[in-house]
Amino acid sequence: MPIVRPEQPVFRFAPSPNGLLHLGHALSAIINHDMAAAIGGRFLLRIEDIDQTRCRPEFETAIFEDLTWLGLSWDEPVRRQSEHLALYAATLERLKAMGLVYPSVLSRGEIKAAVAAAGASGEAWPRDPDGTPLYPGRERDLSPGEQADLVASGRPFAWRLDVAKAVKRVGEPLTWRETGAGPSGETGRVAADPSAWGDVILSRSDAPSSYHLSVVADDALQGVTHVVRGRDLYHATSIHRLLQRLLGLPEPVYYHHRLILGPDGRKLSKSNGDSGIAALRASGHSPEDIRRMLAADMGERMRGFHSPRA
Repeated sequence: MPIVRPEQPVFRFAPSPNGLLHLGHALSAIINHDMAAAIGGRFLLRIEDIDQTRCRPEFETAIFEDLTWLGLSWDEPVRRQSEHLALYAATLERLKAMGLVYPSVLSRGEIKAAVAAAGASGEAWPRDPDGTPLYPGRERDLSPGEQADLVASGRPFAWRLDVAKAVKRVGEPLTWRETGAGPSGETGRVAADPSAWGDVILSRSDAPSSYHLSVVADDALQGVTHVVRGRDLYHATSIHRLLQRLLGLPEPVYYHHRLILGPDGRKLSKSNGDSGIAALRASGHSPEDIRRMLAADMGERMRGFHSPRA
């Protein structure tokens, strides 16, 4: 994989065109754009459209319209993940060659049954930071021949990272530089804990790449030096740091900002129509109104941000 080592800071906003952007997206896009401008960096727009069952052209068009209306501009060309599937496949092959990936075939129902059985016997099943039960990993110890037979069986499967083996291969603690704050106020040089996620999916037979694999590959290829995103992705950074170390990729500076919450106290989703940027525009709000709504975060400072060559 070609790795870009830029002479100036590079930021990116990377939405998925599977719905309309809302205030939470506006916050992330504006912070990225303004931080890049403040320290003489570049601002990129990346369309994460691998999931072709949910991503639609009209939503991509709406992304451009909303960001332009907000007064943001970005470097061209815009990167679309659907146009770079070969990169993700090659990245996956590198991990396979290291013996760190295995095919998994258990369905959600089978996983649920395993969790229920453990609970019935008084065993607490481990869960990832998002609350999802960890994958049992029954296929992890199959021989290469048995794994090949599994793939050839025609049964739906996913390629998973053997996280325990991957952590052992790295051989030393992983950390990242947090210049924002995690859910519990974590900042500075913080410890990564990829094991908390269990064996994450890197690719499925019906999807060429997972979020974790594609975002790490894209950030390295595009020379992204500063990853600025919501705190809902704070814990995912542990997996990203593991993949970066395994693949010999540069370590960005990370900045996680607060989330915009809806009336129910949960983070906004694309189903929250009232908080949609297009809906706010249609109701007569201006870009300045949007910035005022987000003012609590627009004052966040870039403490600790720096040029990668400074």
